[in-house]
Amino acid sequence: MTDGYDGGAPDGFDAAHLALRELVLAATVRIHRPGAGYAHDEPGGFLGSGFFVAPNWVLTCAHVVHEGEGGEVTVVYRTSPYEEPRAVPARVAVTVPEYVGEPVAGGWPAPDLALVRLREPAEHACVYVSERPAVHVGGRRVFYAGWTAARGRLEILDGSLSVQGTISAWSSEEQVRLGQNDLPPGVSGGPVVDPVRGEVVGVLKSRADHGAGGTCIGVQQLRTLQAPPDGVRGAHGDPYQEVFHAHDRYHRDRQQPSGSPSPTWADVQGELGVRPGRTLSPHERSELLGRLADLPPPVSTRGLLDVLGSLPDFRLPSATPAPRGWRDGLGALYEHARQDGALKLVLDYAMRILAVERPRKPGTVAAEQALWDWVKHAATGLDSGYRRGLAERRAELLGPRRGVPDVRQGAGSTVLRKLEERAAQHPLVAPPGSFVLLMVLRRGWEPDRCDWSVSVGEPDGTTTRLHEAERAPLADLAAHVAAPLAEAFRRWDEPGRPATLYAALPHSLLDLPVEEWHLRPDGVPLGVERPVLVRCSDRDQLPDEDEPAFPGAWHPAAWDPYDDEDGERKDRWRRSHARQAQADVLDCDDGVRRPVPGVTALRGLAPNTVPVLCRLGDVRYDDDPASLGRILRSGHGVALWRHATPPGPDSVCGEFHRGVKTVVDDGDGVAFLPDLVHGLRLDVRAGRTEAFWADGIALLYDDPHRPLPGTGDLLEAP
Repeated sequence: MTDGYDGGAPDGFDAAHLALRELVLAATVRIHRPGAGYAHDEPGGFLGSGFFVAPNWVLTCAHVVHEGEGGEVTVVYRTSPYEEPRAVPARVAVTVPEYVGEPVAGGWPAPDLALVRLREPAEHACVYVSERPAVHVGGRRVFYAGWTAARGRLEILDGSLSVQGTISAWSSEEQVRLGQNDLPPGVSGGPVVDPVRGEVVGVLKSRADHGAGGTCIGVQQLRTLQAPPDGVRGAHGDPYQEVFHAHDRYHRDRQQPSGSPSPTWADVQGELGVRPGRTLSPHERSELLGRLADLPPPVSTRGLLDVLGSLPDFRLPSATPAPRGWRDGLGALYEHARQDGALKLVLDYAMRILAVERPRKPGTVAAEQALWDWVKHAATGLDSGYRRGLAERRAELLGPRRGVPDVRQGAGSTVLRKLEERAAQHPLVAPPGSFVLLMVLRRGWEPDRCDWSVSVGEPDGTTTRLHEAERAPLADLAAHVAAPLAEAFRRWDEPGRPATLYAALPHSLLDLPVEEWHLRPDGVPLGVERPVLVRCSDRDQLPDEDEPAFPGAWHPAAWDPYDDEDGERKDRWRRSHARQAQADVLDCDDGVRRPVPGVTALRGLAPNTVPVLCRLGDVRYDDDPASLGRILRSGHGVALWRHATPPGPDSVCGEFHRGVKTVVDDGDGVAFLPDLVHGLRLDVRAGRTEAFWADGIALLYDDPHRPLPGTGDLLEAP
């Protein structure tokens, strides 16, 4: 900020505004032509500015990205002045308005907005975008940021502008006129921020031909994005819903405890004295919007308007564009709520959202319960009659909805939809198929070396060893096994049906990223070209421990009788495949690292539990390296985790938690996880943003009924 804010807090250019400035600058990016690579600091390929609105999503102007090549651009960002810039390939997802050819003469017409989707996952900061129905600015000035090459080098710029009026009000071409400061070339696409409310309200579109200033487009114009075709509903398939659901979940998750000392947007908004809708604190709003984002969006704008129109003593807004998501409806309430009834209006709105008919999936049921918990807590200070009315409405709503959720209704995630379309057979009843087994055994007296073999499995259960070697360096194992694996795949792959690779690894190396290996330099990762599943090759060396079970655990006596540990493994495998599964994140509680329970406690988990590790690389406890081994020791043959990459202090893991809950809890059973995980890896490789939470995902799928070679039984087909 080069000059102070007029109309802001009494202290003007104070600590809260400095913190707000840091948040804005951390999320502001520059956009280059594709293939910038290491030349991204050169002004030649620079196109303009943009900013992160949600994880892996950038908002900018359509005329900025139109100068790219075939919709491909490069996004360059850094989250602090102490970090080196990172260049990430990206693709233009949608523009508003949508044009196939060249824009009309005179430049791209308003709204002139574009959403850009990163092609690979990145960890970065995001702005907070206003949910209000129009560009309502709390003072007389706004703050802006952007990149420019005006002095022959790329540099970030920020400052303030006065608000001077609007052009083409009440239409999709509405623009806000800004003045009293110069806007150099390149800042188009940058964020425009209301410094009083601490939220992004617009996108810089143009600079004045004569004199200072320019224009900006209100972020609400994104609501004019073309709706997806009939039958393609939900947060997936509709970029608007996908982006803002991810936006609201991000800011909700950032409020969870973490190791970062940096303030969040809600923290700064609280310091600015923001009171959204005259009733909610910024933290309360972030929590509410995050819980609304866990629910399926409105099926249509008409349906959302019906919900708003049913609210008592509420005048339906006539502003354009009309609200499109649950967050937009909440924003509409801000401008029309009476001072004494604002909170009740918000709670009535939430209750009507709960009453909307939607598919009864386990994840949706949990999201509805979380929203009701928020309503119940927010109503604590209201009169008892109103609270009783809320409880009665909740009871009426639960009446027709009691019973087992229908997990087969609705589209769910993209991966689940694809699985339904493939109509895959259940692996427990499907005929055995061909597979390739990579078996690795660590040499205890040479911990940096291993023995390994590659085998192929016949559909009838017989196996043939193709190659084996001893004393291979672990650091070069991928190169040593590449040729034998390629030969094995040539033998057993069929068109459209690549053989599954089972990587049988020592328990201390279960996190070895085999699915990221390449058989040849120009090839795709193994986990993209075929299912890659993990098994344990040294069960006789698993860690042994014993400690009291936690309260409420399943006592070992609850299992079927067994004579040895192998009997418990088979019993748990059978039970986990016979009922709806449930994911349980063991090492992370709302973003806070916690130790993985011991063997006895893990044995006490319900039979349908799929253990999940979120922070495998964040080693804080002495027994963390043995956590996967303890999961195996406790009888679990199925588990999910992310590869060991220590999370940064500002990392947000809520999307990973939500993703695994969706895939496991809302899926059709544990037996479909191999197909689902392979589909996720394909989606990450294809640059599908909704799957980026699964980057680095690994699946243990260790069937006790099909022992590995050397255990006394023939190896059967997995």
